[in-house]
Amino acid sequence: MLLLALVSVSLGMSAQEKKHSVSTNSFWANWFVQGGVTWSAWYGVGEKSLVAPFRKFPTGKGHTGLGASLSLGKWFTPGIGLRTKVNAWQIGTKVDGVKADHYWSVGEQVMFNLSNMLMGYKEDRLWNVIPYAGAGIFRNTTAKKYLGGLSIGLLNTLRISPKVSAHIDLGLNSYEGSGGLSMKSRNRQFVAEVGITYRIGRHGWSKTPDVEAMNALSQSEIDALNAQLQDMTAENDRLQQELAAKPAAVAAPQPTHSTAAKAEAKVVAAPVSIFFDLGKAVVVTPRDRENVASLAKTAKENNLRVVVTGYADSKTGTAEGNKRLSQQRADAVADQLVKLGVSRDKIETRAAGGVNTLDTVENNRRVVVELK
Repeated sequence: MLLLALVSVSLGMSAQEKKHSVSTNSFWANWFVQGGVTWSAWYGVGEKSLVAPFRKFPTGKGHTGLGASLSLGKWFTPGIGLRTKVNAWQIGTKVDGVKADHYWSVGEQVMFNLSNMLMGYKEDRLWNVIPYAGAGIFRNTTAKKYLGGLSIGLLNTLRISPKVSAHIDLGLNSYEGSGGLSMKSRNRQFVAEVGITYRIGRHGWSKTPDVEAMNALSQSEIDALNAQLQDMTAENDRLQQELAAKPAAVAAPQPTHSTAAKAEAKVVAAPVSIFFDLGKAVVVTPRDRENVASLAKTAKENNLRVVVTGYADSKTGTAEGNKRLSQQRADAVADQLVKLGVSRDKIETRAAGGVNTLDTVENNRRVVVELK
């Protein structure tokens, strides 16, 4: 009932949080270590209930003892992780008049972060509720016996800083076979632990950008710019035809060329942005390919230079990695332009690296194409 109450309170605190999908990070991200002090209570050996070991808390007439734990784990998704846990403890004291036995155990446990699974991932959530289940081996070093065991429990973490959390772990272990506290057939161990969790290296999860949604939101702007480009191109063609039809002496006046130059200047002032997914440098959406084709057509018809500038977001990755990624994105768009007939010597690529110039992090992962 206590465990259910803890789960209910934690989930209720996060019930209004908005869900969103996240990207899978590299294998070396989201590792953690845990260390804690444990108190163990045994029952099932000469006792009929869990109440017996608590009668003389904390000694429990030789059925309880203090110990320590150390864990190493990794979150593979915001909701699922694994940890390897080592425990060492002592049961019995001279005060109890019972011989002290020493134990250790090693177990592998699968963890389920219910807070992230039910309410969606939130990096700065104060309290996370994490049930777990696993199996391992148990060693009585005093009696020199081994047993196999199963474990279930509930881990509660309380955020202190981006890398450090306090935790309370309430677990139940079941050991079967010829061994255990008095080396009889079946033993149950209740374990309460208080400790610290430290997140190693890179941690957290990046929100998956909805490239289609971003493009849809800005499509009206893109359509308007493309329409403007088409109008300017048509006007430029008309002016060139008028010049060709006039006598050579009249075809050269500066005002007419100035008008055409103004039209070309308007073409230069119409950049187009192409957005990319996290860590990617591939032009994937049909809409982006259409925009690149439209720019290529305008550049060829007006003999214009094309400047392609790649960007990455500075929130993720290293400065060196972002510089390389921004160049790869610029090269990917340049390759598309070449395939569409734009001469390579008319294309200039630039790598701006990681930037944070736009309010939304995902919008910084882009390429901007300008006609000069």
